[in-house]
Amino acid sequence: MDDPNFFNHIYEVTRQIPAGRVTSYGAIAKFLGSPNYSRMVGRAMGECGKAKPPVPYYRVVNSTGHLTGDPSGVHRRKELLESEGVEVKDDKVKNFKKVFWDPSKEVNYE
Repeated sequence: MDDPNFFNHIYEVTRQIPAGRVTSYGAIAKFLGSPNYSRMVGRAMGECGKAKPPVPYYRVVNSTGHLTGDPSGVHRRKELLESEGVEVKDDKVKNFKKVFWDPSKEVNYE
């Protein structure tokens, strides 16, 4: 990736995910014109702890709706999603298609 601001672009998109909705690593990568960089989006989510304003990293899941990462992180993400009304069972977002937020249709990005 040649863009030194790629993580910042990822964070800008992620901040627009509405509460109670989720998107995928791949959907963000595709929206940003780098469809093969879903792992880079995941890496950005893992490094967003000090980003200002905060990044709602927990709203980004894999393409099947599963929460990924270490067990303690998955548990925290589940808590945060459930606090916004997203149902999670067995580390997978229930009604994934219904709560899926597609950045290509809804992002205000310049």
